[in-house]
Amino acid sequence: MHSGPLDLCPSLNPGGSMHKYIISRLLSLIPVILAVSFIVFFIVDLAPGDVVDIIAGTEVSVADKAVMREEMGLNKPLLVRYFRYMGGMLRGDMGISYVTNKNVFDIYMSRLPATLLLASVGTIVALAIAIPLGITAAVHQNTWLDSSSMVIGLLGLSIPTFWLGLMLIIVFSLKLGLFPSIGNQTLLSIVLPAITVGSGQAALTMRTTRSSMLEVIRQDYLSTARAKGVPEKVVIRKHAFKNALIPILTVIGTQFGVALGGAVMTETVFAWPGVGRLLVDSISNRDTLMVTGSIILTTILSSIVMLLIDIAYAFVDPRIKARYVK
Repeated sequence: MHSGPLDLCPSLNPGGSMHKYIISRLLSLIPVILAVSFIVFFIVDLAPGDVVDIIAGTEVSVADKAVMREEMGLNKPLLVRYFRYMGGMLRGDMGISYVTNKNVFDIYMSRLPATLLLASVGTIVALAIAIPLGITAAVHQNTWLDSSSMVIGLLGLSIPTFWLGLMLIIVFSLKLGLFPSIGNQTLLSIVLPAITVGSGQAALTMRTTRSSMLEVIRQDYLSTARAKGVPEKVVIRKHAFKNALIPILTVIGTQFGVALGGAVMTETVFAWPGVGRLLVDSISNRDTLMVTGSIILTTILSSIVMLLIDIAYAFVDPRIKARYVK
């Protein structure tokens, strides 16, 4: 029994084609990372004042500040300082935070697990809500189930993240006392922040699932499967949903990458000690090296997430993998 478009390339050599595919995608990340890192470095460099002004304050003379800039290499051209910075980053040296006097890379990595946890659990919450609703809405198009799902999706897209977070704190933390409202001291601490992150993701994922499923369920091969007596649940789950996955994976990967960016509002509302809150605090303290390092490292992580999604495309649809087979 053929399942449709996914069976077009059964004779591929998975190992060789996958290696070529991964190498191709890895190489494509290099210009993206270089471009984004340079833009970030350039914009931060445009900010009034520099490291010396922040460290020295107003009590150090102009001459002494000039000496400090000479010693720190701040009087060098922008490109020289950028490539010196990138060279240090390759060695794990992204400078010292002016606030904590610790290595920027070490600080970022210490905050990353909390953000990874929040992004992962939030995505799981989103998928648990979005996939069943999206499939149900598509299968029962133009019925009350479809309309209800669309209303839920519209609400999820419309409700501001900070407002939802505050409402969850008021109801489930202050009123009912079921979950902690700030920090990540216990396992229950993840519940409210994950629901806040996942609700926004669920809305867009649900709408994407619905539209993608609507395109697939009209295909002829599904009608053939039904005519051969395949149960409707198997047709939808095994054939239709599998062939509708690529747009859904794109949305999931993109939103997970955004969540890795810190889910800034959520981390701020719940005092979650992740990358987003670190970035906000660094901007408030004018810790330019910390801001620059955080944004560049987050960009790299987001690019890696999209790479993994691209690799997942090849597993879902062998035709993508076949493009790299000579």
